[in-house]
Amino acid sequence: MKKTSIVSIGNELLNGQTVNTNTTYLSSELLSIGIPVVSSYTIGDDVDAIIRAFNLAVADADIVLVTGGLGPTDDDLTRQAFAGYLGTELQLQAELLDRLENFFKKRNLRMSEKNKIQAYIPAGAKVIANNLGTAPGIMAEVKGKLIFALPGVPSEMKRMFAESVLPELQRFTGEQAVVVRKLRCFGAGESTIAELLGDACKRGRNPLVNCTVEYGIITLHIIATSRDKDTARQMAEKKEKTIRNTLGELVYGTAEQCLAEVVGEKLARQGKTIAVAESCTGGTVAGLLTDIPGASKYFTHGWITYSNAAKTSELGIAADLIEKYGAVSEQVAQAMACNARKKVRTDFAIGITGIAGPDGGTEQKPVGLVYISVDSDNGCDTKRCLFSHGRRSIRLRAAQTALNMLRLRLNI
Repeated sequence: MKKTSIVSIGNELLNGQTVNTNTTYLSSELLSIGIPVVSSYTIGDDVDAIIRAFNLAVADADIVLVTGGLGPTDDDLTRQAFAGYLGTELQLQAELLDRLENFFKKRNLRMSEKNKIQAYIPAGAKVIANNLGTAPGIMAEVKGKLIFALPGVPSEMKRMFAESVLPELQRFTGEQAVVVRKLRCFGAGESTIAELLGDACKRGRNPLVNCTVEYGIITLHIIATSRDKDTARQMAEKKEKTIRNTLGELVYGTAEQCLAEVVGEKLARQGKTIAVAESCTGGTVAGLLTDIPGASKYFTHGWITYSNAAKTSELGIAADLIEKYGAVSEQVAQAMACNARKKVRTDFAIGITGIAGPDGGTEQKPVGLVYISVDSDNGCDTKRCLFSHGRRSIRLRAAQTALNMLRLRLNI
């Protein structure tokens, strides 16, 4: 199996001024075609340091993807480092210079002398066209290994990767057929799922099963490799079936499906409706549901009753109930869900109340404590949760948990 190393270049990545989203994007895209990333390096704007990173990356992998440092300013040094690594000189490409001049001319802009450096490419390397900006990419094959240098601007990098790099990688990996299937899971931690799967996640297996986690969503990547596509597909499908049988309802979807999409499909298919009453999540559940096209078929109403007064005036929750049990309680969450459903006569309603932090917690009711209720004609289910990792994480985890509770109710 071919492997990749990523080199990200720029002082702004090291000093925290820019978040390195390029590595995340490339890693995900490469995994989807069965080429894992085995290492990544973040390097400042220094020619010698970049050359050292090239050497390390080439030693790690068959494919090296470099992003950043192809602009026209003095701190853009990737092309010089690329030439240094190859042991060649930069050469002016007349066609590139013409393209640069036309780029500025069409926009009625004056081209700076500094932009001319972008028309220089290491001798023996190939040009990767940039149809969005002025910085062309660079490609070279050295001792059977491929090296690509792309701009750091995410929009330019993504388009160049799709148009020019992917076709090369498919040619480069032509001797292996790779099929990747994704299973999306919710309702158990990563360690629990790994324990349930047993040896399936061990390294060196084929199919290989990788696991990633984000806000409680666990994605299992099933990567099957063979000499032909049909065999790889059969291997992946067999492994997927085994995992589904093992994990049961923990698996909620495939590919890039989100919980809100799956829940929405079930509601629409069953002709059911939903209303939500939120406190600590501040409309997150409603937002996730209505992000899905066609949500008007099943989503009818939403309330953000952040204060106790709003819970009473908007949802009709008795003030003495809140006084007795507190706004963050099982009783209030149930009342929010039940009253919301009765008020608008939906098939289901969700009620959420909790403490998202960073302040407001006590020893009895700490930050991260959330009560979630799902009400329907079959009764009201309430779950007590204790989330961590900050306000944003708590709110999103609570919202995802609410959607998952609704999903399981719809499975009945």
